[in-house]
Amino acid sequence: NVDATHQCKGEDRVIQPTADVTAAEGGTVTLGCTFETSVTSNPYLFWYKQVENDFPKYVLRRDTYGKDNAPDFTEERFDATIKNKSVPLKIQKLQVSDSAVYYCALRPTVTGNTKTLYKNLWSKDNTILHNIH
Repeated sequence: NVDATHQCKGEDRVIQPTADVTAAEGGTVTLGCTFETSVTSNPYLFWYKQVENDFPKYVLRRDTYGKDNAPDFTEERFDATIKNKSVPLKIQKLQVSDSAVYYCALRPTVTGNTKTLYKNLWSKDNTILHNIH
């Protein structure tokens, strides 16, 4: 099911293990994401969090030379490192409110335009994190 208007090239994609991850409150969890891209120099990888009935929220961005975390997602709790075409998201000191669907995305990602954002994010391969209360 290929969307003709998708802006990424065919060789640009992310692969997330399709899984419901269960973790204990206060613990640590790592959500996997590997990627394939034609951009060899400096790929930009993004993680988003989506809570039910809400739009995806930007968590962090990583690239070869830099990184950025959204103010609500401090590096102390949410961190990721690009290594070998992989950018796993590590969440520490887990809270019940961390339960959500987490999406990994490769540039280009559009924020502000929800339709385009959904199109670029939407994938059957996303990771749902459930916490034990």
